[in-house]
Amino acid sequence: MWNVLGSHQHTPNGWTRRQALQAGALSALGGGLGLSQALQAEETPGRRPGRAKNVILLYLLGGAATQDMVDLKLTAPAEIRGEFGPIRTTVPGTFVCEHLPKMSRWMHKVAVVRSLNHQAGCHNPLPSYSGYDKPLLDIVSTRDSYPPSMGSVVESLRQGQRDLPDYVYMPCYLGWGQSIRRPGPYSGFLGSRCEPLYTECKPTPATPAPRAGYPAKVLGTPYLPSSTLEAGLTLDRLDRRQSLVQQVDQQLRRAEGQVSLDNHDRVQQRAYRLLTSADARSAFDLDREDARTRDRYGRSLFGNCTLTARRLVQSGVRFVNVTWDLFLNCNYDSWDTHTRNFPILKDTNLPEFDQTYSALLEDLEARGMLDETLVVVMSEMGRTPTINRNGGRDHWTHCYSMWFAGGGIRGGSIYGASDSQAAYVRELPASPADVCATIYELLGIDPDMPVHDRGNRPYPAAQGGHALRSIML
Repeated sequence: MWNVLGSHQHTPNGWTRRQALQAGALSALGGGLGLSQALQAEETPGRRPGRAKNVILLYLLGGAATQDMVDLKLTAPAEIRGEFGPIRTTVPGTFVCEHLPKMSRWMHKVAVVRSLNHQAGCHNPLPSYSGYDKPLLDIVSTRDSYPPSMGSVVESLRQGQRDLPDYVYMPCYLGWGQSIRRPGPYSGFLGSRCEPLYTECKPTPATPAPRAGYPAKVLGTPYLPSSTLEAGLTLDRLDRRQSLVQQVDQQLRRAEGQVSLDNHDRVQQRAYRLLTSADARSAFDLDREDARTRDRYGRSLFGNCTLTARRLVQSGVRFVNVTWDLFLNCNYDSWDTHTRNFPILKDTNLPEFDQTYSALLEDLEARGMLDETLVVVMSEMGRTPTINRNGGRDHWTHCYSMWFAGGGIRGGSIYGASDSQAAYVRELPASPADVCATIYELLGIDPDMPVHDRGNRPYPAAQGGHALRSIML
């Protein structure tokens, strides 16, 4: 379930020698290969004062129809306008869809960008995660030559030796539910030391579905991969195994004449800390939460992941991603509503999103965390202005919306505007790189900070994007 990134110099069995050594060493600790890779980091200068201490990114995979959510076109023809009516919000003159009543009460904390666009192709998440907006050769695999995601840049700036990493991705790697690996949230040319900690899940469909033949919400809980000790392995025995691995590494250094295996050592140490950390186990233990809080978030996979995200940032994790993913085993197309757009949004997606999103903002506010936590909602694309013959909306990258809340955002603000049909940008175009730059700026990271590829060529972290300062405090 884990992807091994890095050099393409393979051994006969398809792995690099270093990767084989890393795998063997972690196996001696009783863990899995992916756990070590997800815990790698390297301290790098590049921080400056920022209003947000951390980020929770809620990613609506598939391309949410934001013109049916936060940019309704009530005067457009029926084949464009859609079926949903508007409701008032806490911001005079700003409306949202009638199926987002709880979110409507938080719009004074929200800034909506209505002019997002890119030309990098449909179902390509790399622009929204990294700012890189060039078309790719394919969108069902990833490459270690791609630019790093925002979370991986945050992980590269990690300081200290906490048990948990600075970048956690839930509920599973992007594309797992389709048996592919979509580009975007990975470390790219920064190397595997900056990969996120990916959780795993066992998604199941809720029963009954809201309508016969329609998708139900997905149930499940994120959990740490290989995070429990194998049967009969006590902490004392694990300590002895770690000592043995350190001795093996010393012999490897002598045998291979290497100067050091410092990166490998850091991986081992952090994997060991996670395996033995009460704090790490506690952050993922939702049974510690009050039952009423769990009910407020909704006990779906998305709700459980979002509640876990709050627990993780409360524990010091700086960048947490929660993807509303697509799972073929649940007959669930997520937000990719080519057919039955309106009943799917009305009966499943919007009520669940409304419940979980508003619960997150309420929870953060009650705990005094909203002003220092940036909550971001976005997709990899939008959907066509015209409704197709199947009652759905198709792929569209020319104009769509996303929104921010909390951590340094000027609540109640709007950036940009779409035209009368939500087809093209009318005012103030914004690119995914601009969104990334805004997130970096609010986190106190210079968007132009150079990140170096494997040829030591520098690239700006936000791929040349500019922060959207008019929606920032």
